[in-house]
Amino acid sequence: MKASLPVITLLLFLCSPVFSQSPNLAEIRRLAEQGDANVQIGLGIMYAGGTGVPQDFAEAAKWFRLAAEQDYADAQFNLGALYAGGAGLPQDYAEAVKWFRLAAEKGNASAQFNLGAMYAEGTNVSQDYAEAVNWYRLAAAQGNANAQSNLGLMYANGNGIRENDAQAVKWFRLAAEQGNANAQYNLGLVYANGNGIRENDAQAVKWFRLAAEQGNANAQYNLGLMFANGEGVQQDYTSAYLWFSMAAAQGNDGASSNLDKASELLSVDKRNRAQQLAMRCLDSGFKQCE
Repeated sequence: MKASLPVITLLLFLCSPVFSQSPNLAEIRRLAEQGDANVQIGLGIMYAGGTGVPQDFAEAAKWFRLAAEQDYADAQFNLGALYAGGAGLPQDYAEAVKWFRLAAEKGNASAQFNLGAMYAEGTNVSQDYAEAVNWYRLAAAQGNANAQSNLGLMYANGNGIRENDAQAVKWFRLAAEQGNANAQYNLGLVYANGNGIRENDAQAVKWFRLAAEQGNANAQYNLGLMFANGEGVQQDYTSAYLWFSMAAAQGNDGASSNLDKASELLSVDKRNRAQQLAMRCLDSGFKQCE
């Protein structure tokens, strides 16, 4: 299976500030300075996102820290994200692990996912796939699509857990149905290869297309292959050229050589048409690719 290990995903804006009567900034700050942790989190989010105030990650970190020290999981997660991303604070993975762990132990799914990713990659912790699986599973059970996708990868690759293609398919599907592009790509792969599920090229095309339209370069490349070979879809070198172009533009290995092969099979008029379609697709952020 063509799958790579997960990367840390930092989700800075876990929640939106909620105030009962839309108080002004002075009132929000007054409440935050009085120690209201929920308001401190909301004010931190305002500064992190530049909502109603100039964007200022250092100021966001200040308010997140005050709430985090009151043991609020959302604030602990966001403070960990700022440390991991080096936003408003010096990048410090040890601090990121500390705050993610505190939030994860309270059940924060995003923190559980990030902590799992840090164990999977060995980022300031000893690489431990079994520990990564444990945290992914906790987050996945709460519906976290990134964790579901990565748990599927762990099952598919046998990292930290016994390889189980059927379980991989289960978790890929749950994440894919939430719109997770990596899971959509991997679900396309298992359908194309018949791993843990009956081979179905039409389903492979469906999931490759959904991921490709979100900019997943591997899915774009594989969708190009499906069109070039007429697998699960009518053979169409124009569409193959288009998707190879999208993947090649993002540096996908193999896409450039296949783009040249597809180009050779097109007439001049069809090649010009394919180039126009590719330009429109790229300019639209992969939304107008037909």
